[in-house]
Amino acid sequence: MAVSVAHRLGPVLCVVGARPNFMKMAPLLDAFANAPSSIPYRLVHTGQHYDVSMNEQHFRALDLPHPAVCLEVGGGSHAVQTAEIMRRFEPVIAAEAPSAVLVVGDVNSTLACALVAAKLGVPVIHVEAGLRSFDRRMPEEVNRVLTDQIAELLFTTEVAAGDNLVREGVDAAHVYFVGNVMIDSLHRCLPLAVPAADTLAESGRAPPPAYGLVTLHRPSNVDDPVVLARLLDALVDCSDQLPLVWPLHPRTHAQLEAMNLMPQLDRPGLHVLPPVDYRRMLGLLRQARLVLTDSGGLQEESTALGIPCFTLRENTERPVTVTEGTNTVVGTDTGAIRDGVAAVLADHGKRGRIPAGWDGRAATRIAEVLQRWLAARYRDVA
Repeated sequence: MAVSVAHRLGPVLCVVGARPNFMKMAPLLDAFANAPSSIPYRLVHTGQHYDVSMNEQHFRALDLPHPAVCLEVGGGSHAVQTAEIMRRFEPVIAAEAPSAVLVVGDVNSTLACALVAAKLGVPVIHVEAGLRSFDRRMPEEVNRVLTDQIAELLFTTEVAAGDNLVREGVDAAHVYFVGNVMIDSLHRCLPLAVPAADTLAESGRAPPPAYGLVTLHRPSNVDDPVVLARLLDALVDCSDQLPLVWPLHPRTHAQLEAMNLMPQLDRPGLHVLPPVDYRRMLGLLRQARLVLTDSGGLQEESTALGIPCFTLRENTERPVTVTEGTNTVVGTDTGAIRDGVAAVLADHGKRGRIPAGWDGRAATRIAEVLQRWLAARYRDVA
């Protein structure tokens, strides 16, 4: 039975903190606003992603509403950042009296806000639950595991994620396989994608007839001088086979500068760009021959678009992109990266299929479940 929760419940506090969260939250807020009985929400931006230019351009590109609350936390170590988010988020819960706190993904904001909510007795909802790399050296893996242990409602993007949760002792009755909200954003924004030629022209580059798309930002890759130098050698090598377009993340740019590696980017086959917003990134991705990345989101988006992807990490928390999709985990081995690119150019690249639930309607399914859950949990609220 439909219940008009908007007049009976406190809002759902929806938390974003960094760029990957934005793409997951945009379709959710749209689905909440357009549900049969709209779900009240308040958007909270922790400010974990503190590059102002990137922050604003991503909000505009995704048509995200202006956050109701901005915590302006900024950078710092994992401990400092997590603690500061918790300190600033606690009074927000006191002021808003939410019916639940909804977190997405696996950044520090995800865990920090989930911890505050759980300690104050506010239900935690985790979207993109159950993903596992099984590598506890990754800060994101710790965030994922701990958030799932305190969440009361868990939404998964792939079947294996639900299996992980049950194996870890999560009650299966609290787990819902709904599909992938990242792909919802892909479907919504693809018609608005900026053509690759326009993005390259804005940076004074002539578009190559074919190219690979590169992104690189994870600390395990860019903060280690040996690993970063090895990856750069691999990319330079690959650019002799296929031109590479590389929007350079601020963190990676800073590390390349600090290690005196920027001159190596001055190669005919390397088209280095400043950071781009989501619609420009989609335009670059849609026309790419292949992808070289350490981004979880691009693993999923390339699978949805049928573009071969090589993950520059030793593992992935998104195994369905490998078992069903177009993704291959190659690590940081120069030979494996070079061979993968050569295989695609010889038309022997991996061909996958689109996983179940990656149909652009995951957010709608989440809204339907959440509406029923709120009505059942707060049925006695006046």
